Amino acid sequence: MVCPFDRAQDMEQRQRDQAISAALARARPTGPSLTHCEDCDGEIPEARRALGGMTRCVPCQSTFEKGAQR
Repeated sequence: MVCPFDRAQDMEQRQRDQAISAALARARPTGPSLTHCEDCDGEIPEARRALGGMTRCVPCQSTFEKGAQR
């Protein structure tokens, strides 16, 4: 007989794996990054620009993503 806690833990792990797979499957920005944020005109750090396709600084990108989730 399977313990209900084991069953719940297996289900939670499956859901976590699905969420991770979905996040990794999302399109990532590509191409050259901007040197300055398109919203606040602040400089985008070199480490962030190295990721490719970055157009906003971290604070502006966070604000942008929070607005899209509403």
